[in-house]
Amino acid sequence: MRENHFLTLNRALNGAMLAAVLLTYSSVFAAEIASPESVGMSSAALNSATARLQKHIDDGEIAGVVAAVARDGKLVYQVALGKLDRERDADMREDALFRIYSMSREITSVAALRLFEEGAFNFDDPVSKYLPEFSDQRVLLNSESTDLEATRPRVGEMTIAHLLTHTSGLGSRSSALYRENNVRDRAQSLDAMVSKAARVPLFQDPGTEFRYGIHATIIGKLIEVWSGQPFEEYLQQNLLAPLGMTSTLFWAEGNDADRLAQLYRPEAGDLSPYAIETVPWTQRPVLVEGGVGLLSSVPDYVRFSQMVLDRGKIPGTEERILSEATAALMYENAVPEAAMPIGDSRYWLGSGWSLGGFNVVLDPSTYAYPVSKSTIWWDGSAGTRFFIDPIEGTVIVIMAQVSPSNGGGFRENFSHLVDAAIIERR
Repeated sequence: MRENHFLTLNRALNGAMLAAVLLTYSSVFAAEIASPESVGMSSAALNSATARLQKHIDDGEIAGVVAAVARDGKLVYQVALGKLDRERDADMREDALFRIYSMSREITSVAALRLFEEGAFNFDDPVSKYLPEFSDQRVLLNSESTDLEATRPRVGEMTIAHLLTHTSGLGSRSSALYRENNVRDRAQSLDAMVSKAARVPLFQDPGTEFRYGIHATIIGKLIEVWSGQPFEEYLQQNLLAPLGMTSTLFWAEGNDADRLAQLYRPEAGDLSPYAIETVPWTQRPVLVEGGVGLLSSVPDYVRFSQMVLDRGKIPGTEERILSEATAALMYENAVPEAAMPIGDSRYWLGSGWSLGGFNVVLDPSTYAYPVSKSTIWWDGSAGTRFFIDPIEGTVIVIMAQVSPSNGGGFRENFSHLVDAAIIERR
């Protein structure tokens, strides 16, 4: 059975640090919600955001949702609407657990930055220095091919920076090449996935193209090499426990399973229970996956995001996850010039990617909803999203469980209405 999280917290931190963590509940972690007007936002406009979310539920586009907004370190909005599980008639709850999929990447990457700060690696180190199986990896002659024989020698070394910025030449877990070769499977170990990823060819030479993919899961293995600890243990002791993120887990059992939101899929005008994975999220997976493997809650992700907004400082304390200089890397595009732009349409055209594993807004005009330049953000394939805006001083986190993740545009509509609630602009 999973150990009590606060016992883990006690062991991981000394007494002074633990006291500091618990004091963070007096800031953005507090249950009480500050007046939006106290930070230059409109209560009435945020109420409109709530009403619009409720309409998405009433229209059958999502079953339930939890959303939160913080500004200047104060939580000013948090709602839980609809159903956690319609079949059980369980109401949505503020501490509900959600499959956050690609929002796991940022957590993993920040853990890697902590090890960088400790001198465990350099960004330009070859991946093969730590994972020798990547030494002789070849490249597909045609990136659309799945022919393992139609390859050529790789040009250049794959570096840690390439992994962090999705420019390594590795690909997506859903690509035909990876599916045919069973590269990613929650029923296999992290070591097995790394070996398979190294055994199949790269899609292109490192540093030449942005290709969103399995990079953070490989980073998870590197964290094991650099720290000498299992990835899950390192993450718990060095990031989750210090931040008080007691609802960020690789699986949910016991009481945690009772607050896991049901995932739904739109079918014939209604929502039907749906499972993306063959391994249930209520049992420990063999694959402890840094790319898409975490469950989390809105309050936990607000804590994480506020730390990022505060440039590495644990809110409400003087303790730090990262130094200010290292935390600044999370806001800077680090994609090699040869691989820019990272896409040719919509927000991809106006985005970069940082060494902290975040999408960085470079051109807000390419976005279909309001964002500030230099906002860092990302989302998950089951209906989650977050924004960290250093200009407006805001954190926005919204989570539902629907696949495909559009849900009638509930996340985009929420962005529009939260932006409209800002009275005092910076």
